[in-house]
Order: sequence, then structure tokens, then C-alpha cells
Amino acid sequence: MSTAPTSHRVVVGLSGGVDSAVTAWLLKQQGHEVVGIFMKNWEDDDDSAYCSSNADFVDAAAVADVIGIEIEHVNFAAEYKDRVFATFLREYSAGRTPNPDVLCNSEIKFKAFLDHAMRLGAEKIATGHYARVQRDAQSGQHELLKGLDPAKDQSYFLHRLNQAQLSKTLFPIGALLKAEVRRIAEEVKLPNAKKRDSTGICFIGERPFRDFLNRYISREPGPIRNDKGQQIGQHVGLSFYTLGQRQGLGIGGLKAKGAQRGGGDHSPWFVARKDVPNNTLWVVQGRDHPWLLSKALTALDASWVSGQAPGPGALAAKTRYRQADADCTLNHPSASSFGLDFAQTQWAVTPGQSAVLYRGDRCLGGGVISVSESI
Repeated sequence: MSTAPTSHRVVVGLSGGVDSAVTAWLLKQQGHEVVGIFMKNWEDDDDSAYCSSNADFVDAAAVADVIGIEIEHVNFAAEYKDRVFATFLREYSAGRTPNPDVLCNSEIKFKAFLDHAMRLGAEKIATGHYARVQRDAQSGQHELLKGLDPAKDQSYFLHRLNQAQLSKTLFPIGALLKAEVRRIAEEVKLPNAKKRDSTGICFIGERPFRDFLNRYISREPGPIRNDKGQQIGQHVGLSFYTLGQRQGLGIGGLKAKGAQRGGGDHSPWFVARKDVPNNTLWVVQGRDHPWLLSKALTALDASWVSGQAPGPGALAAKTRYRQADADCTLNHPSASSFGLDFAQTQWAVTPGQSAVLYRGDRCLGGGVISVSESI
């Protein structure tokens, strides 16, 4: 005789998007007691064209109405500024390129939001992430697995979640393809079924990034130099560039000048190095320039899903979101750091970004890239 599935009081993060909407609908269909929470985490320019929180809340409320659940509007702006945005600015000021989505998940969605949901009597929380959680029957450990849609898998952004967080978390759409999520939304007539996915900074929205950063970080112009040491332009401030960047360098018109110097290569320019002490931006021509290729890296501020570092040996890693898994060897893993040696060179490995480790579909954790070693 089969037993009925366990029903929980589940608090769902409703963002106004289609993924969280279908998440809430699926949970309601499964018989759970579902409550929606809309998180407002940014207030500095709430009336601007780029901050869509008011419109998103209207969409989230409309979804809650169709599904037949309550929704609460919660403000985590202070927590976001202290725990996420302050680190974001500090990293950019130091010449690194942080990933706010990773911080946002570990500090807001699965900490501030989780704590609030527990105070509301929730047994579980749920979000519209494309990832999966499963409990290993032997060890009792909660494992973080990739979402089944390879184009949408978000385990990279979730790698800092720990056992306590994962034990309370549901990812109902993690086993679905994005096309299926859209189809469900249209079939059940959710009002945001055709709403496009957001691509901006977590909770801050889609906006001209350099203009936004300029409001918080002072510009310190300096020289742009090529790999021969020649100054070929001036940058507006190292914080405004990232490794591998091709657009917005302001040196595209220097091809003829370069040819007169004996360098007739018309390949595009890429940011290759940022020398913070000397305020110098180094650029190279051609995507396959050796300065853009790394064979190894060191990562700090490590976080392990199981609570313990895996043993050294062969694994796979991503050094940026939506990158194919790269075969690597894990070296000197500890609670706080690790090293990686790659089987194939990796392109534009960027300090401040996350190196995330996998064994098959299982995400083991990761750390913040500190140093990469060019070939």
C-alpha cells in the first residue's frame, strides 16, 4: 500500500517571473500549503526605468491570485546592501570582477529569506532555480545537482549553499526544461507566461553597467598598454573592465597606427591583465593570445556543499556561468582554499569570479578565483 506524499508548509520566493510562478503552481498541485513572498532588495533608484520591482510585484501578485495563494511583500534592502552590495563594490574597487548572483543566493535568498520563511512557520522554502536537491540514502547528506536543462542549469550560482540550507530547500522545476515551464505556464493561464527572463544584476535590474558603477566607484584614468609595453590608449578606471572584455575599450581605431609600428594584425583587442598598483590596463590582440589562456588557478574563500573539502584528484570545473565543464585536477583542497590544474587551457579566467567543482551532475562547492596562471 503506497503512502501519500508528505505535505509541507512551503514559502516560495515569487519574483514576478515565470520560473517562480510555475514553481508555486506545481507545489500547490502537489498538495502543499503554499505562501508566496516577494523580496524587494534594492531602493536607491526605485523609480528609475531600470529598477522594475514595482512592476514585478504586480506580476507576482497576479500570479498568486490565479494560483490561489497568499503573497507577502518583504523588504531586504538593508541586508542586501550590507551583505551583497558592499562586497560587490569592494571587489570591483580592488580590480576584481565579483559575481553578485552567487553572493545574493547565499546571503539573501537562502539566508535572509530562509530565516524569514522559518519565522512564518515554513517547513521548506522553494525557488525557481534550475537545480535539484537529493538526499543520499547512505550518508544522509543533501546533494546539490545540476538542473536537467543544460542551457538553464543554475547550480553554479548555488554552490555556496550548505547542508542546513539544502535540507530546507525545494527546486520544483529543476527536473524540467525551460520550454516545459513555459508550456505549463501557458496551459494554466499564468499571467506572466510569456514574460521574458531577466538578465540584469541580481535585484538591481538591467541597466548600463558602467554608468551604474560610476555612481559608486570613482574613476581613476590610466594607461592602456599592449603586450609590447606600448601605450595605445587610456582607460577610464580599472574597475570598469573585466578580463576577456572586447567591447568599450576605445582603441578600435588604432589598427593603422599599429600597422605603422610593424604590427599589422587587425585582430580585435581584449583585456588581458589589470595592474592595480600601477593603474594600468593591459590588452592583447586575438582571442587565443597566451595572456588570455590559463592552465591553473588558486581559489580562496572556499565553500563545500557537504561541509568538507573533497579529496584531491580528477574533477570537472566551471570558471564562469554557462561554460562547459572543464576536466581538471583538484590540488591541496582545504576548508578555505584549493588549486586547480586544467587538462586544457581555459580562456579569460577572472579573479573575483567563482571556480565551481563538479563530479558528474553533483556540485561539490567552489571558491573565489584569486590567481590564474597563464601559459
